Amino acid sequence: MFTGIVETIGEVASLKRAGRVLELTVSAPDIAGTLSLGDSVAIDGVCTTVTEKDASSFTVQLQEETLKRTFASSYRFGSKVNLERAVTPSTRMGGHFVQGHIDCCVPVRSFHYEGDDMVLRFRIPPELSPCCVEKGFIAVNGVSLTIAGVVPEISLHIIPATLSRTTLKDIRVGSPLNIETDILGKYVRASLKK
Repeated sequence: MFTGIVETIGEVASLKRAGRVLELTVSAPDIAGTLSLGDSVAIDGVCTTVTEKDASSFTVQLQEETLKRTFASSYRFGSKVNLERAVTPSTRMGGHFVQGHIDCCVPVRSFHYEGDDMVLRFRIPPELSPCCVEKGFIAVNGVSLTIAGVVPEISLHIIPATLSRTTLKDIRVGSPLNIETDILGKYVRASLKK
């Protein structure tokens, strides 16, 4: 479980295929020393498990399902990634409940600036629309954000503080986004279907 409050930006240090698994090593000197084997770390919103570590980096394994649902297969040496360690009982809940289970990967349709704020727009598959409401939560590349509008596409206003601390400042039209809709919306939708 995560909050969607990115702690630091890491950098892809190596990528290695091991059969159907991609071993990803991330340079993250700000947090690597605090990690233990088996810990959960969100990488661009994807919940991963630490399989190896040293004082400045950690390694995870990405399965085929993760590679299909996210943009992780596009990582290259030096790619910047948003990182967040799992919550603890004493963690402040500044964002929202984020599982690290990506629903879809969609491209940026447009973005522009209104003052210092970035207004970001994208479309999600129709089956996910019931999970998105105006002023509700959504996680984009692991960043907890508030939905400003839902029709005809999702729109988000991203403040300068969030841009400066995440990789969202580097997006372009067409950039892929890992999207996780709010878990509460998923449970309500599942209950209504029953």
